[in-house]
Amino acid sequence: MKKQNAMKLDWIATARTLSEALPYLQRFNGATIVIKLGGHAMGSDEAMRSFARDIALMSQVGVNPVVVHGGGPAINEMLGKLDIASEFVNGKRVTDAATMDVVEMVLAGLINKRIVAAINAEGGRAVGLSGKDGNLMVCKQTDPALGFVGTPDRMDTTVLRTLFGARMIPVIAPLGVGEDGQSYNVNGDTAAGAIAGALKARRLLLLTDVAGVKDESGEVVTELTAAQIRKMTEDGVIAGGMIPKTETALAALRAGVRAAVIIDGRAPNACLLELFTDHGAGSLIRSS
Repeated sequence: MKKQNAMKLDWIATARTLSEALPYLQRFNGATIVIKLGGHAMGSDEAMRSFARDIALMSQVGVNPVVVHGGGPAINEMLGKLDIASEFVNGKRVTDAATMDVVEMVLAGLINKRIVAAINAEGGRAVGLSGKDGNLMVCKQTDPALGFVGTPDRMDTTVLRTLFGARMIPVIAPLGVGEDGQSYNVNGDTAAGAIAGALKARRLLLLTDVAGVKDESGEVVTELTAAQIRKMTEDGVIAGGMIPKTETALAALRAGVRAAVIIDGRAPNACLLELFTDHGAGSLIRSS
C-alpha cells in the first residue's frame, strides 16, 4: 500500500510539472534556440543520450533547436594518433593544412554524426552539416600567424530555415569557408554566437562545465545585463575561459538575440530547466 501511495505521489508530481511548464511551452512555441554543445555533455554516452532526449523534446513541442558543437579534445586525440605536432601562438593553436584536414574530419565527421545519431535515436529528426554548407558561414582569416583559423564575416541562413520548414534539427560543425573556397576552423562559441545572431534567435544557450558566471564571493549570478558583464570583466571578476563566453554572449545580443544563457551542462536536463521552468540552470544575460 505504501509503495502504491508513493507511486501515486510521483505521478501527481509529474502531472504538476507538466502543467506548470505550459506557459513556457507556449512562450517558446515556434522560437529558434541555438545551443552550443561542449564539455561534459559530450564526454559520456549517458550525457549524450540525455542531451539528445532534451533536444528531441524541444523539437516535439514546437521549438526550432539548432545545435552547434565543438570537439577540441577529440581533435587533440586524433592529432596525437597521427603524430601531427601542434604549434601555439599566444595560447592559440596554429591550424596548418595538415591540422585543418584533421579538424574537418573530426568535427564534420566523427563528432557531428555521433550527435546526429544520438538525437535521431531519441525520436528527433537531426541533419548534420557544417558552416561550409550552403555558405552558411563565410569567413575571413583571423590572423595569418594562426593559419586556417577563421572569423565569421557573412552568414546565409537559407539552409537552416529550409530545415526548420521540414521540422528537421540542424547539427552544425564549426567550420567556415572563405571567399576562395578555403576551409577555416572556427571557435565553437564564436560560431554559435554568429549563427544565433544571423537567425535572430530567441535564446543562445552556451553549455559549459561550470555553474555560470560567478560574482566576487563565488556565487552564481542568475541574471546579468551587458553593462554588468563589462564591469565585472574590467574588475577582473570575470576572467580566464569565462571571458570568451561572455564576449560571445554580448556579440550575440548586439546582433539581435533576445538573451544568452551560460548554462551548467553537467546538470541533468539543463536546457529544459532553463527554457521550461522558472528555476533556470545558469546565468542569463540580457542587453539591458
